[in-house]
Amino acid sequence: MLDLREYAGVVEKLNIKVIYSGPMWEDGIKGLAEMVKTHLSHDQLPGSASKAVFSVFVEQVTNMLMHSAEKEQYSQPPDNELVDVSIGTVIMGNKTDKRATFFVQTKNAVKEEGIAFLRERIDHLNSLNKQELRQFHREMIRNDNINAESRGAGLGLIEIARRATAPIGYSFEPMSEGMSFFTMYVEITQEGV
Repeated sequence: MLDLREYAGVVEKLNIKVIYSGPMWEDGIKGLAEMVKTHLSHDQLPGSASKAVFSVFVEQVTNMLMHSAEKEQYSQPPDNELVDVSIGTVIMGNKTDKRATFFVQTKNAVKEEGIAFLRERIDHLNSLNKQELRQFHREMIRNDNINAESRGAGLGLIEIARRATAPIGYSFEPMSEGMSFFTMYVEITQEGV
């Protein structure tokens, strides 16, 4: 049996506001998003900081929902039709040394062939300043409107980079043949938004 008091102590010590690991459903994301919104309102963040943290959280969780390579099958009411559901982990909290700095960290499986794109895209985004990110975002939206097949290709990552107040942190850890765990870490500082 887990010692939940000890676990709760660790979560509190690390200033974790939200932690979830498991299947990602669209309805579940809405519930998590409402929980984040409530935490942010209780922390009395300025509107722009609260909006930035919330936006990054939603984008990262949506990316996991749409792109996680690890799936489990669940039966969906009312017909009990089997559907593939993405698996992932999300943590949101404050940095322990800087309470005015929030972080959102996610972890999900990606296919090996997607790693080069992710690495290249994040490195490129990390090299741009805020004005360049705005311009790149506009260009990608224009390209999206021209090429319907590229729908949404990387727009979520761009939005995350625009809201982040530090470079996006990431890593890839081999998981099984053909797949790796992709971890993304984003910081949002009240003063930086």
